[in-house]
Amino acid sequence: MNRLALATLWFSTLPLITAATCDSLTGIKLPDTTITAAEDVAAGAFSPPGARANDPALAGYRTLPAFCRVQGVIAPSSDSHIEFEVWLPASGWNNKYLGVGNGGLAGSINYGGLAEAVRFGYAGSSTDTGHKAAGTDGKWSVGHPEKMTDYGYRAIHETAVQTKAIIRARYGVDPAQSYFTSCSNGGRQALMEAQRYPADYDGIIAGAPAANLTHIGAGFMWDLQALEVDPAAYIAETKLRPLSAPCWPLATPSMASKTAFSTIRASAVMIPIRSSARGPNPTIV
Repeated sequence: MNRLALATLWFSTLPLITAATCDSLTGIKLPDTTITAAEDVAAGAFSPPGARANDPALAGYRTLPAFCRVQGVIAPSSDSHIEFEVWLPASGWNNKYLGVGNGGLAGSINYGGLAEAVRFGYAGSSTDTGHKAAGTDGKWSVGHPEKMTDYGYRAIHETAVQTKAIIRARYGVDPAQSYFTSCSNGGRQALMEAQRYPADYDGIIAGAPAANLTHIGAGFMWDLQALEVDPAAYIAETKLRPLSAPCWPLATPSMASKTAFSTIRASAVMIPIRSSARGPNPTIV
């Protein structure tokens, strides 16, 4: 038997991976995961839950391409309820995956980050990290150590694992490259991923990571004292606004160019990661 015949025989024994329709993704079986919805979203048809009809930020969503929206819940523990979403471009997928993080204490899906992901051709994912609350509300954590674990690191990891399986089911192939980007608490999430789960992502953008919460808390107290004790030290909103910038570009047409996206990415630190041949510890290069 010649080499060509052997190669043909070998390839014929491989499992055939076929792309799935969007709505059929509700039927895929994933560990500790329930897919609650999967639907095609027409170009410009998405509005974030609870958005006001006159919200200027909606203009950016009106320019989004069509995508497949997958919603699910991951429960790695009996007290876990990690909601997540995966957005998959209906066409023009760049064969890459982009996970996006959360600011503050999380508690909601990052729809702005998902919008930017699909706008630039990525399959994107986001999670509420296991609870529903405002970004400064920590009452959900009292008496719930498993939810603290989900928020601390497990939800981001589990979302990455299940998202890759969903991407493979939808397109029939794994993503060629996987990236994570976020800032503040999201930067902390990025560093936790690099330290604990280096195989999840090929590269990480960790912007302004809130990595040392004890020192950060002390810094906040110092800022409050410096600004509030002496009324003359207070910075008016009109002066503060030009100094402030969002961690993630807003989903508006003015921020929707690749140039703007690249500029914001360049202002953060990109951490390529490779697994060490001697073990799972990441090597930062």
